[in-house]
Amino acid sequence: MELASTKKLHLMSGRTNRELALEVAECLGEELGEANLAKFASGELHCKLGTSIRGADVFIIQGHADIEDFTINDAIIEQLIMVDAARRGSAKRITVVCPCFGYARQDRKSEGREPITAKLMANMFKTAGADRLVSIDLHSGQIQGFFDGPVDHLVAKPVLIDWLEANVGTDLVIVSPDAGGVKVADYYAQDLHADLAIVHKRRVRGEKNSVVAKDVVGDVDGRICVLIDDMIDTAGTICAAAELLIEHGASEVYAATTHAVLSGPAVDRLKNSVIKKVICTNTLPLGPDKQFDKLEVLSIAPLLANAIDAVFEDKSVSELFGGDNQR
Repeated sequence: MELASTKKLHLMSGRTNRELALEVAECLGEELGEANLAKFASGELHCKLGTSIRGADVFIIQGHADIEDFTINDAIIEQLIMVDAARRGSAKRITVVCPCFGYARQDRKSEGREPITAKLMANMFKTAGADRLVSIDLHSGQIQGFFDGPVDHLVAKPVLIDWLEANVGTDLVIVSPDAGGVKVADYYAQDLHADLAIVHKRRVRGEKNSVVAKDVVGDVDGRICVLIDDMIDTAGTICAAAELLIEHGASEVYAATTHAVLSGPAVDRLKNSVIKKVICTNTLPLGPDKQFDKLEVLSIAPLLANAIDAVFEDKSVSELFGGDNQR
């Protein structure tokens, strides 16, 4: 007896960034499956998938972020529960789609007796039943090796570069706000045919989110500068770097980032900073409290949709980016 093989794609979403998931579903021409997510009075989370996913290729989208009374840890557990439900529902393959991968900055031990939480995250998703991981601009490339399965590491560079080419002048200097981001900034500089500069900074040892900008390496006098970073959290680094660039003669300063976390004082800092425009993507939900005039939010949905389609069709994901996501 022979059976004709049919492939079924199912998209599911958690609650932290459902708007992005709906955009992705629209790009793919698919419906977003109902996960029937709820929280009990005790705080425990529950999930019951609304349709049969037996033998299907299931993609579970969830942003790892805080929204109102729903913490980043709630978001992670909710996605893990959805993965477990899909595994027990006999899904053929389960792909975890984390536009912003939680705990990615805890990818190594910088001091004694610290955890490597990014590795723990990868272990949890594998144990829950995830076969594959899709994420955008991981804090460090080594995290791809933490997950014991295929990892598709997407980059937001095409989306950000399109906006910069359309809205900012040609005489640009791409600036890395610290030494660790030079490699990524250089990729942007090459694609934009721009010069490269670096802000030398020093973190205050033992103090979280405490940074001192020291000097600028490169010629920025009279030039339009674009600060490139994978994430803006409290905005201390990016604002200090922008001030230093203006002090060194920069005519204008823009900031471009993939993940706009915007914790604590970030919005006020950016509002009152010398930065002309902050460009980010919607990998994380940005509620009304995180909106301000300088902020420009670009949709990452088409990029995610193309990657999901490539995974479903067993095509190359890296070809979507010309191999840039492997650099």
